[in-house]
Amino acid sequence: MTIRVKLNQAAVLRAIARRNMSQNMLAIRAGTSSGYISQIMCGTRNPSPRMREKLQSVLAPLTFDDIFIIEEDGNGSNNE
Repeated sequence: MTIRVKLNQAAVLRAIARRNMSQNMLAIRAGTSSGYISQIMCGTRNPSPRMREKLQSVLAPLTFDDIFIIEEDGNGSNNE
């Protein structure tokens, strides 16, 4: 089984709009590049645990469950 944590794009877009922030400002406050934020936003990359912590800090008081979506791929051979 593979578990991926993806950004909830709609929730993050609403959160940065409420804060009058751009994606670029989100990147600056999270200490990363705007390109990386763009990739996370469109789903081509998944945020690392450290980046998830930084994004949660910037977007507080939103919680992990507000900002991220956990996806499970059940194609593994283990029967649990």
